[in-house]
Amino acid sequence: MEALIPVINKLQDVFNTVGADIIQLPQIAVVGTQSSGKSSVLEALVGRDLLPRGTGVVTRRPLILQLVHVDPEDRRKTSEENGVDGEEWGKFLHTKNKIYTDFDEIRLEIEAETERVSGNNKGITDEPIHLKIFSPHVVNLTLVDLPGITKVPVGDQPKDIEVQIKDLIVKHISNPNSIILAVTAANTDMATSEALKVAREVDPDGRRTLAVVTKLDLMDAGTDAMDVLMGRVIPVKLGLIGVVNRSQLDINNKKSVADAIRDEYAFLQKKYPSLASRNGTKYLARTLNRLLMHHIRDCLPELKTRINVLAAQYQSLLSSYGEPVEDQSSTLLQLITKFAAEYCHTIEGTAKYIETTELCGGARICYIFHETFGRTLESVDPLGGLTTIDVLTAIRNATGPRPALFVPEVSFELLVKRQVKRLEEPSLRCVELVHEEMQRIIQHCSNYSTQELLRFPKLHDAIVEVVTSLLRKRLPVTNEMVHNLVAIELAYINTKHPDFADACGLMNNNIEEQRRNRMRELPSSVPRDKAAGGGFQGDQDVGTGNWRGMLKKGEEGVGGDKSMLQTSNPGSPQRGHAVNLLDVPVPVSRKLSSREQRDCEVIERLIKSYFLIVRKNIQDSVPKAVMHFLVNHVKDSLQSELVGQLYKAGLLDDLLTESEDMAQRRNEAADMLKALQKASQVIAEIRETHLW
Repeated sequence: MEALIPVINKLQDVFNTVGADIIQLPQIAVVGTQSSGKSSVLEALVGRDLLPRGTGVVTRRPLILQLVHVDPEDRRKTSEENGVDGEEWGKFLHTKNKIYTDFDEIRLEIEAETERVSGNNKGITDEPIHLKIFSPHVVNLTLVDLPGITKVPVGDQPKDIEVQIKDLIVKHISNPNSIILAVTAANTDMATSEALKVAREVDPDGRRTLAVVTKLDLMDAGTDAMDVLMGRVIPVKLGLIGVVNRSQLDINNKKSVADAIRDEYAFLQKKYPSLASRNGTKYLARTLNRLLMHHIRDCLPELKTRINVLAAQYQSLLSSYGEPVEDQSSTLLQLITKFAAEYCHTIEGTAKYIETTELCGGARICYIFHETFGRTLESVDPLGGLTTIDVLTAIRNATGPRPALFVPEVSFELLVKRQVKRLEEPSLRCVELVHEEMQRIIQHCSNYSTQELLRFPKLHDAIVEVVTSLLRKRLPVTNEMVHNLVAIELAYINTKHPDFADACGLMNNNIEEQRRNRMRELPSSVPRDKAAGGGFQGDQDVGTGNWRGMLKKGEEGVGGDKSMLQTSNPGSPQRGHAVNLLDVPVPVSRKLSSREQRDCEVIERLIKSYFLIVRKNIQDSVPKAVMHFLVNHVKDSLQSELVGQLYKAGLLDDLLTESEDMAQRRNEAADMLKALQKASQVIAEIRETHLW
């Protein structure tokens, strides 16, 4: 199991090559306040002085510190290959293959790299420094040194330095694959430990937290840390380990870490003999190594799944970017053909990418035809906008100067045409809605079906322009046809239509039945021929299927109609006033006579009957016309139109020019995919060697 940590280090190296942190690898995040002894703990684990020191915020960038244990045999081999003179050395990611054997030089490089990115105003940044230490005196560990928690900005520090540092710390310790090393000084109150407080925010159960108590030798006289080290004050599930750091005087006097560890052991044996074996820097290193190995083992299954999922995603992304263009003619023709096919498939409902959130393509066109257009037509009232006065006026205007014996046919045609004309506007609106949907399909194909077009923005724009132009050309043709469909209905009012003749016969029977009922209700002293309303001479020639006859039978005789339509006539001759022949009678509201009521009722019934016939025809013929003149025509001619407009030698270079960042994104995706595949191989090797 010891080999698991080098495997994680190898994975870290793999992802460092592409500068990505999309995979959260197991590591130990070191958290503590300023001057809590955090840097001293890390140096004790390394065994060398290598971290910058000073007042205020010294650690201003996360330092990812990988400790690699090197066996003597491997050390000699590595030294010969790299020309290293010494048993310990370090390497930075940002300096590539440069090897540092002088740890003072490592410290100076950390300071220089920190100022290069963070500046010299004590500000912080979340861009990490990667440092790898090779030594026979270390255990395999991966640690992240984070900036110390502070409360008050000092000097030229930003005013929100506390918030910046806390956000940076939380970002790293929120990683569920990390172990939190919370460092607290023994000469402070553990109940107010900022490190434990921030650790508890992301790890409330303490399953990932290990506490380290520093400065055991600096506690007040007469006190000790026995209760703290026994876990009686702050219980932490992973444990609590006490250490003794070098004092500032020791550091100034160049006291080595090895000497400090010996003195630490002597102090623990003297002060805490019963706890000496479970405290100290060496025990801390072994504990961290053990915890990290077990944590890595627990994280590997999820890590493997995450890597495989990301590899599949980047493979798909790389495929969408496509390969660099070699044969321009073939590529252009392929893209045009694919777009045209996807456009047609979207209309037919056989597209590869089907929308699940809303209707699109052919489904929306079907909805427009049968729901939007159909319901709109059904909502049109056959007698809408037509008043009784309009009907009576039309009847009188159609009779000219002679009084009407029966309702003239011209009045029916005049009124029914007026109503049928109202069907033209919703029909043209149906064409407009289908045209808009055909336009939307272009964007749908660009977004979901042919992502390769995004590589070539000029080709994409050219295809959109060609299809838009084709749709624009078909719109007036389709509108003209729909207009003609309504005009055809207006051109000839077919009163011999089978459905209309049936309606006339039914209404004729109803009126005849009403006449018989009235005759039965008359007193016996009234002659039947008088009650019939004068008996028109032409009654015997009227058939039940003739609409004129039906109207004629429903009329009263001239002699029997005592009240005609009353009008206000300010110019009518009256005693003492002259007559103005230019005055026009204006109808006023009054009760209609029985004959007027019958005339209006008959005309309205006929208009409604004929209107429903025409509406049914329009509801059926308009979608057919739209499909033929617009939808099917565009489908059939789209590819030939695109090829004719775009497949030209002079346009190839311009149309197939990639967007500026496409090549860069393709290279980044390829590098990331390669890193993920390599990481997958590393994990596969773990399974083969039975480390997992």
